[in-house]
Amino acid sequence: MTINPRFDLTGRVVIVTGGGKGIGKVYAQEFARAGARIVAADIDGEATKAVAAGIEAEGGQALGLHTDVSDEASTQQMVAATIERFGTVDVLINNASLMSVLERRNWMEIPVEEWDRVMGVNVRGIFLCCKAVFPTMRDKKYGKIVNISSSRFWEGAPNRLHYTTSKAGVIGLTRALSREVGEHGITVNAITPGYTLSETQQATSSGNYLAVHSQGRAMGREQYPEDLVGAVMFLSSAASDYMTGQTVNVDGGKSMH
Repeated sequence: MTINPRFDLTGRVVIVTGGGKGIGKVYAQEFARAGARIVAADIDGEATKAVAAGIEAEGGQALGLHTDVSDEASTQQMVAATIERFGTVDVLINNASLMSVLERRNWMEIPVEEWDRVMGVNVRGIFLCCKAVFPTMRDKKYGKIVNISSSRFWEGAPNRLHYTTSKAGVIGLTRALSREVGEHGITVNAITPGYTLSETQQATSSGNYLAVHSQGRAMGREQYPEDLVGAVMFLSSAASDYMTGQTVNVDGGKSMH
């Protein structure tokens, strides 16, 4: 029996920003195992090369790129290199963001420079990446954009006000952009992950903090990067072709809406 083509990702060219480590690395690896051709783009260029090498060692096709999503020229170069290697772009997963390096503190203590840097990566970065892939998706009248927001949007979580605000901005961008590009056969959706035990989060969070954030989940266990993959794959596949401007919450049933 063949794979239902609505769910088949074989041969699709998928750009994963922030794809060098953490959750983005898992997206890149899992999409490659589903048959997609991967571009892992990250500010840490050496990490992306390692991810790409690992995928190719498993028989997949991948490209690792040093990319600063907050810089327009860098995002344009990312897409140009993708097209040079794979000929097109089918899916953009806007995963890159500043979060784990941010100190948890009262909003009055956030430096203006840090606020601007968070917005530059978490909001402007998505805008620039979408802008970079749009001509290719428009010309073939098809494309998938999946933006990674955060369940902090639903919770109004404190102590990283700039991060929470930036992730709310991702939802607004997703909704408005979906109306601007829908006529071209491009869908734009978002997911809001709950607190996820990625390799970077485990390195920066205490046991007590993790326990507090696991309380109230219907699933009753910790969340891992692999728990997000199915939702992102669905929004990247033909199975979601008539779904756009939507936000899918994936947090084990902590926030319900």
